[in-house]
Formats: sequence, structure tokens, C-alpha cells
Amino acid sequence: MVIEADRGVNTINRHIYGHFSEHLGRCIYGGYWVGEDSSTPNTRGIRNDVVDALKEIQIPNLRWPGGCFADEYHWMDGIGPRDQRPKMVNTHWGGVVEDNSFGTHEFLDLCEQLGTEPYISANVGSGTVEEMSKWVEYVTFDGESPMANLRRQNGREEPWKVKFWGIGNESWGCGGNMEPDYYANLYRHFATFARNYGDNRVYKIACGANGGDYNWTETVMKNAGRHMQGLSL
Repeated sequence: MVIEADRGVNTINRHIYGHFSEHLGRCIYGGYWVGEDSSTPNTRGIRNDVVDALKEIQIPNLRWPGGCFADEYHWMDGIGPRDQRPKMVNTHWGGVVEDNSFGTHEFLDLCEQLGTEPYISANVGSGTVEEMSKWVEYVTFDGESPMANLRRQNGREEPWKVKFWGIGNESWGCGGNMEPDYYANLYRHFATFARNYGDNRVYKIACGANGGDYNWTETVMKNAGRHMQGLSL
């Protein structure tokens, strides 16, 4: 066998090899997050040993908050003083009660510590267009606005750079049990209000099919393809 390494003409995008984090088992609580008062060595509540291990494999991007959990997660419950955040029941994974101490600021701090690009999966299943639109504004807008000012109030003056936004997760199943026509129209509606602020260009990612469901892929691509930059698989 002869490998002619100098004849390659295509480059595989490194972001295909991104990683996934969900509020499932000990992935978040006890995994990434132990809190600032923990005896486990941490930086602003995030475990140092986990950060060191993930740095070794140089992950290109990290997706959060799910997974199925994304479609019951309401991001505004996870900002502000941690002792004032409302608790929630994680109905997808064990019915455990979570205190929302790991939210948007904590996730984006984790990504900065790792040197990886964040990938936020918005709540399409039980959320609203307004909720998603405000999340994009809160995270990425640098001017004067209610959401940008709320971010500053919560301790972050400068906006983050967040390119990857998922609009729908497993929408054919745990994300809403939707038919492809319905999801494609809903995706277009949500995507319209995922705004670009400043030089932050939103890379909108639609929900891909369940396995080999080619009808889903064909329908979504036909009806919403020109409104997306990516399709999750």
C-alpha cells in the first residue's frame, strides 16, 4: 500500500469532531461543576482535573445544555446570583432536582478555560422564539439593550463570541415528536430571530434525522435548507 499524503485536496472540518455535554448523570453536576466552595480543586467552580483532561484532547467545540435536556431548559433560570436561581426537575434524566447553579455564564467560562468554541442548543421543544432571541442577544450583543444590560448586571461586561447555535434537538423524538414539515416551518420561524450582533455571525444548525430517516432530511433541507448553515447528525 502506498499513501500519497501530498495529494490530498480536501480538508475535513475540525468541528465535525465536537463534543457534547448534557445534564445527564454526573456530566455537569459533580463532573464539570463542583461549585466554588468545593474541596475539589476548581477554578470558579469548574473542576481543574476535568479541564486539564479535556485540554489534552483539544476538543474543537462543546455543545450544551443537551440533548433532550435542552428542550426543557429555560436559560433565564440559570443566570444571576446562584442562591436565587429557581430549582427545576430534570424530567428526562432521573427526575432529579437541579439548582441551576451551572448556567450560561458557567458554561461559557468552561469553554474559555478549555479554549474551545461553545455550541449552544436552544429550547425549541418547550421554549419560545422570544426566549431564544433574548438568549442570543444576552450572550452576543455589545450595545445598550435590556438583555446586554442584564448580562452586565450579572458580571460580564463584554459579550461572548458564540457562533454555533442549535435550533432544535432530536425534534422527531424527545424534542417534541414533530413531523418534518412542522419542524421545518418551526425552524424557519426560530432561525429568523437568531440575530447577528456586531461581528458575531450566528451559524444556525438544524436538527438532523433519526438514523436513516431520509424523508426527514429531504423535507427539512427542501423547506428550510436556505435558512441554515449546518445540520446535526
